[in-house]
Amino acid sequence: MNRAGKAQGAVAKAKSRRVVLVIVAVVVLAPLLVVLTRWPTGSAALPTGDCGFEIVKTFPHDPQAFTQGLIFHDGFLYETTGQHGHSRLRKVVLETGKVVQEHRLDNDLFGEGMTLFGDRIYHLTWRSGTGFVYDAKTFKEVQRFRYSGEGWGLTNDNKRLYMSNGTSRLIFLDPKTLQSTGSVIVMYRDPVTGRDTPLHALNELEYVGGEILANVWRRDVIARIDPESGRVRGWIDLTALKSKGGITSGEVLNGIAYDKNNDRLFVTGKWWPKLFQIKLVPKG
Repeated sequence: MNRAGKAQGAVAKAKSRRVVLVIVAVVVLAPLLVVLTRWPTGSAALPTGDCGFEIVKTFPHDPQAFTQGLIFHDGFLYETTGQHGHSRLRKVVLETGKVVQEHRLDNDLFGEGMTLFGDRIYHLTWRSGTGFVYDAKTFKEVQRFRYSGEGWGLTNDNKRLYMSNGTSRLIFLDPKTLQSTGSVIVMYRDPVTGRDTPLHALNELEYVGGEILANVWRRDVIARIDPESGRVRGWIDLTALKSKGGITSGEVLNGIAYDKNNDRLFVTGKWWPKLFQIKLVPKG
């Protein structure tokens, strides 16, 4: 072959290599680009979840409520709200959104999550390191307790309390002494790297069927967490909830409540005008 032929062959091979590299790059990077587009604010990409949802019913929700904690008990919603000067513990009629009982925190306190254990309501505050225990019927304060760091979410399994503080750690609290009895780091398998990764910004918590359901701050997903190991068992993808539910105002998704007697799951968000009963739909 002459020099011109060799040169043309080399050029053709080079072009072929470039085409192959481009194809490989697209195949390898496309999933990563999709994930990074879906979760733009995180240091590691979260999977979209293995459960979707259907809206079963829509209820009114106070658009002035900066929802921090949410539970369902004896036919009523119990909700704690945040913001200085606007932090409340409230008993709410589900069907109408009407507040029928309320306890106000001092203006210097920023209310956070809560849980009902026995006949007591346990309530956290954000950065004051102070928690409150109330009589569940009267909302009368019966005790205060201290903890280090921030308070975010709170739930229980009828044995111990589980507390989140905005990190990847779940802290175990003795409901009698309100002292920490241990903790676990919540981990998930990163879909891009394949590595076990701490799940940061755990927020509102709800114990359901042996799992802890956790809002993740600024994520439209709920993590399903094994409370013993901290392993994320799966995800509930609520990325379409705002659009399907007609939510055009308000802040982030936050607030999970479970009606055990009727197997109903409720979700809402901070300053959302609606609260939704949803049905989980397996993905696959």
